[in-house]
Amino acid sequence: MKRTNLPPQKEASKRRIAGHAQQDHILDPYQRRQKLEDGTLCPQCGAAYRHGRWQWAARAKTDHEELCPACRRINDKFPAGILALKGAFARDHREELIHLARHQEEAEKTEHPLNRIMSIEEGPSEILIKTTDIHLPRRIGEAITRAFHGALEESFEEDGYFLRVTWRRES
Repeated sequence: MKRTNLPPQKEASKRRIAGHAQQDHILDPYQRRQKLEDGTLCPQCGAAYRHGRWQWAARAKTDHEELCPACRRINDKFPAGILALKGAFARDHREELIHLARHQEEAEKTEHPLNRIMSIEEGPSEILIKTTDIHLPRRIGEAITRAFHGALEESFEEDGYFLRVTWRRES
């Protein structure tokens, strides 16, 4: 186990995200600070807040509805992560890359309903995949790198909750 020079209580308050340590005070601004009532439903996507987290569950009658953080991000068009696919290979194989990205999203979303692709924007020189969380861009980027090789770079915003991942392959 790697040790740091921080006292134990400070060492435990760090989390590893995208290869960078993130202090606990840097949290997702879309996450509520207090717990919701158990059984709260998101009216947009149907996710339920149960046992302290959002999860997919059978829709039950409830008096409590509130948009989940992922739906709020989608409505605000404010991604937590962006994956940029660049290079001639991305341009020539865009359908395969998008299919792989959607496959990774489905695998992640089954267990974590807040981890979703918000949009996929195609430009002449790159494909941008915007997500509702900071973990999905890295997962998609790593899957693309395993399948197609190329170079993967990650940049975590130190003062906020945002991850930019860039994958590049020229030929």
